[in-house]
Amino acid sequence: MTTPTPAHVIDTVPKQLFVGGSWQDAADGGRFGVDDPATGARLCEVADATAADGQLALDAAVSAQDVWAATAPRERSEILRRAYEIILDRREELALLMTLEMGKPLAEARGEVGYAAEFFRWFSEEAVRIDGGLTRTPDGANRVLVMRQPVGPCLLITPWNFPLAMGTRKIGPAVAAGCTMVLKPAPQTPLSSLALAGILAEAGLPDGVLNVVTTTDAASVVEPLLRGGRIRKLSFTGSTQVGRLLLAQCADTVVRTSMELGGNAPFIVFEDADLDRAVEGAMVAKMRNMGEACTAANRFFVHRAVADEFAERLTERMSALAVGPGTQPGAQVGPLIDAAGRAKADGLVQDAVTRGAKVLTGGQVPDGPGNFYPPTVITGVRPDSALMGAEIFGPVAAILTFEDEEEVLRAANDTEWGLVGYLFTENLDRALRVGERLETGMVGINTGLVSNPAAPFGGVKQSGLGREGGRVGIDEFLEYKYLAIPVVGGPARG
Repeated sequence: MTTPTPAHVIDTVPKQLFVGGSWQDAADGGRFGVDDPATGARLCEVADATAADGQLALDAAVSAQDVWAATAPRERSEILRRAYEIILDRREELALLMTLEMGKPLAEARGEVGYAAEFFRWFSEEAVRIDGGLTRTPDGANRVLVMRQPVGPCLLITPWNFPLAMGTRKIGPAVAAGCTMVLKPAPQTPLSSLALAGILAEAGLPDGVLNVVTTTDAASVVEPLLRGGRIRKLSFTGSTQVGRLLLAQCADTVVRTSMELGGNAPFIVFEDADLDRAVEGAMVAKMRNMGEACTAANRFFVHRAVADEFAERLTERMSALAVGPGTQPGAQVGPLIDAAGRAKADGLVQDAVTRGAKVLTGGQVPDGPGNFYPPTVITGVRPDSALMGAEIFGPVAAILTFEDEEEVLRAANDTEWGLVGYLFTENLDRALRVGERLETGMVGINTGLVSNPAAPFGGVKQSGLGREGGRVGIDEFLEYKYLAIPVVGGPARG
C-alpha cells in the first residue's frame, strides 16, 4: 500500500457542505481556513455555512426522515458495517488527516481510527435488536403493545479533540435507529467529518440521511435549528458552558437532548496501590490526546505514604516523552489545538506555582512555532489553586496528598463535574466502596482507560445528560410508543 502524504490526504477530502447527498458551496460563497496546530500553516479552506445553509441541511433531513425510518433494520445495519470496513481500509489516510488538522501523534490517530470504526460495528449489530413487547393489563381488559420508533431529525454537534470518533459515536446510533441528521463539526477539525460523510455515502447511506455543515458561526446556524420545531433531538459533546446555552435553546420546543460535557477527573492512589500499574494508568489517563480529553485525569490525589515515590516515577515517565509534530517519527506528544488552549494550561500552572506548588518537570512555554506545551508535573498544589476547579485540557498533572478515605472522597467529589474518576488499590472492598461513592458516571479501577464502544459513556452533575455507546446508546435516538388494544371476544370473565 502506498504511504499517504499530507498533500494527498488534504486534496482528496471534499471542502464543501454535504447537503441532500451532494457537495455544495455555502450560500454566500464563504470559506474559512483550517490550520496545522504544529506549524500554524494553512492546510486548506472549507465552506463556511450560513443560517440559510443550516436550514437547507435540515430540509434535506426532514424530507428523508419518513423513508429512512421505514428502511429495514438489516439494511441500516449493513450500511454501517460497510462503513466500518471502509474506515479500517483507510486507516493510514484518516490517521494522517486527523494528525494534520488536530495535532495528535500518528500512533494515537491510528488508535482513534480503530476506536471510531468500532462504533459503526457496534451499532450495526444493535440496529437489528431494537425491541418492543406485548403484555396484558392487570385487569385483563387490554393488550399493551410497546414499540420503539426513531425520534426523528437530529442535530449532532461534535468537538475537535476526537474528530472522527465523536462523529461515529453519534452517527452510528442515529443511523441504526432510523434517524436523519445534521452534523456540525468543530471549525478547528472539519476535515475528518467531511471525510466521514464521503465514506458513508460510499457505503450506501441514502441522500439526505446525513448532512454536514461546517461553519465558524455556530450560533447563527444552530440556534434557529433548535428553536424552529423540526429538530427533535440534539446530541452535543463540548464544554459545560456551551451545553447550558444549548439546553436553554432546546427548551422552547422541548428538544430531546444528550449532553456529554466537561470533566475534572480525580485520580486516586491509595497506599496499597501497585505503583507500577498506577503510574501506567496515570500516563494513559493524563496523556491520552495530550490531556485534551474530557476523561483526562486532572487532580491526582496520592496517599501521603506513597506520594513521593509516585511523583518521582510519574515525573521520570513524563519528562521522557518526545514532544514534536504528530507527523514526526517518534513523536509522543503533539501540539495543543491552538494558542488559547496552550495559554490556558500554562496560566493554570503559573497560578499554582504562585500559590506554592513546585514544578518537577515542564511548566514552561517552549520557543518556536506551534502550540506545544511540555508534559508537566507539579506537586504541593493547594486546594484553592485555579486548576482544581478547571478542566485543564493539557498535559499537566497536579499532585495533592491525602491521609484517609473520607478525606479524599470529599476532595474528589468537590466539583461541579462528574464524568469519570480513577482509583488504584489492591483492596477489592475499598475499590467497590470508593467506586460507588465517587460522584461520577464512570470509574476506572486500576486502569486509566474507560472508553469503549460497548460501554455506556457519560457523566452526572454538570458533566452531562444521557449515555453514548453500549446497549443503551441507541436508546437516546428512540422513542417508546404504547398501543392500548382492548381484548375483544375472549373467554367470559367472572
